[in-house]
Amino acid sequence: MMNRRDWIQWSAMTAAMGWPALASAQTASTAMLKPGKPYAGQTVNILSVVAPQFSAHEARLAEFEALTGITVKYQYVPFGNTREKLTAELVAKTDQYDVLSAMDIWGPSLYNLFEPLNSRLSEKKIDMEARYPRAHLRAAKDGLGQGPNYIGFPVRGHVQLLFYRKDIFAKHGIKAPETWDQMVEAGKQVQAKTDLSGVAMYYGKTGGQNLMIWMNYLWGMGGDLVDAQGNPVFNSAQGVAATQAYLDVMLKHKVAPAASASFNETDAVNSVAQGKSAMVPVWWWRYAVLTDPKTSTLKPEQVGFVPLPSMPGKDNTTYTNTWFYGINRNSKRKDAAMEFLTWLTQPSIERDLLLDKTKNEVVAVQNANLIDAAVNQRFEGMHRAAAQSLKGAHGVPLFAQWPQFSDLLEATINELASGQGDVKSALDAAAQRARRALRS
Repeated sequence: MMNRRDWIQWSAMTAAMGWPALASAQTASTAMLKPGKPYAGQTVNILSVVAPQFSAHEARLAEFEALTGITVKYQYVPFGNTREKLTAELVAKTDQYDVLSAMDIWGPSLYNLFEPLNSRLSEKKIDMEARYPRAHLRAAKDGLGQGPNYIGFPVRGHVQLLFYRKDIFAKHGIKAPETWDQMVEAGKQVQAKTDLSGVAMYYGKTGGQNLMIWMNYLWGMGGDLVDAQGNPVFNSAQGVAATQAYLDVMLKHKVAPAASASFNETDAVNSVAQGKSAMVPVWWWRYAVLTDPKTSTLKPEQVGFVPLPSMPGKDNTTYTNTWFYGINRNSKRKDAAMEFLTWLTQPSIERDLLLDKTKNEVVAVQNANLIDAAVNQRFEGMHRAAAQSLKGAHGVPLFAQWPQFSDLLEATINELASGQGDVKSALDAAAQRARRALRS
């Protein structure tokens, strides 16, 4: 329940961010299910990326099946294989799966795989603009994220935070960083006063993960990936300076372990979780890994977080990433699939998972839950901070060639982190290859 102070804060925030007021009808998604169980006996097959959140959804399917008579079966695919599997479904045009999970950056190459949902949303009286932050809605639309048709529901979305060893910072009087330069200085203090590395970075090659912090350096320096005409501009003067600063954390200042040159995101998080590094800039969902005794040596009270650092005098940025669930255009069970999505995406299911103390799930994509008092009390205000970050959140350009664009940038960053070549020449060469990819 929202207290008066939370309501005032929420009202101000929605006005500032352009979010419409939430409708009270959103508390009763079960009322949106069709009466009489018209799809009883049908089976809805889900193709989902692996995530604890989705396993938790699966664990409560008995509730949905009792309400509708519809059986739901999940098949999980590891992240590294998901895009390939979806592409195969697009080419084959099969109806093996009725609901599919996809990441925002894959949308443009997969739009034709998904059923437009506008008429179904209207029938269910689901107001997407009221329910979700605009940064996440972009992933759920066609037309490069700006089209008229919704093709899915945001179900998993991330912002980035800087996690740090709160106990070590407090013991040695180190201030949590607000800028990237302050992160470097904090890292130097940590290394001078402890046997830990300052900050775990990840410059290795794994699905573009080494771009996810680099892009914040780029945006913070006033650079961008492409210009208004879609031409690569990451090799601008700002882009060169941003890339050099990003690499210097390890190569010049040496506050990141040398192994960061090949680290992926998981390696960097584990470096902090196992007591080897004091900071890591990473997605908020990694909080669970950092504080779970099954995966970490740390207790929750040892782990602090602040917004991702910025460039001096600049606003904070965060790259946001969104997964959506949509209906396979070739499905023969579209009505039953829509019943499932209507039930699954009700705000109360997301909230229940956030407040389930047997889990450690922080991910929320719905406005109501981002500012919910109980949710923020459990996670020390993380979700209210995320709601504020989403106001100015960035996403990558949504064009069909992004996978090739990302692959060549990822390889370039990895080579530079390994000490190969100079930044300006490497970015110029990457921009030239990117222009060819965009023309293909």
